[in-house]
Amino acid sequence: MFQGASSLSLDAKGRLSVPTRHRDALGGSLTITKHPHGCLMVFPREAWEEFRGRIANLPMQAQWWKRIFLGNAMDVEVDGTGRVLVSPELRAAAGISKDVVLLGMGAYLELWDAQVYAAQEAEAMKADMPDVFKDFSF
Repeated sequence: MFQGASSLSLDAKGRLSVPTRHRDALGGSLTITKHPHGCLMVFPREAWEEFRGRIANLPMQAQWWKRIFLGNAMDVEVDGTGRVLVSPELRAAAGISKDVVLLGMGAYLELWDAQVYAAQEAEAMKADMPDVFKDFSF
């Protein structure tokens, strides 16, 4: 299970240095794809294969979502120094240039442009909590 946030920077070639605390759980093979909220999803290969299977089995009404998730997925390898290349296409899709936030989301990680994440988090914090939290105690 991935959790927590890390503020990181991509290098000039678009490589992300995976935090040490996530390296073992991620393994050496990852898949990165688009997320509908404007960030990227980073999966360890095993979790990706399970997610990919669920997406592939969706009905025809979900064809565009299949294209978004599966058609944009890129398999990448973690190099010997713990870095992973985020493709220019995926960086552009998520508006990522240099400063990023890597968020643990359970079975996968989200990769956000730092400014976009800060703005969206601030908006979410101003809004009412969703109804699913009505009976949730903190």
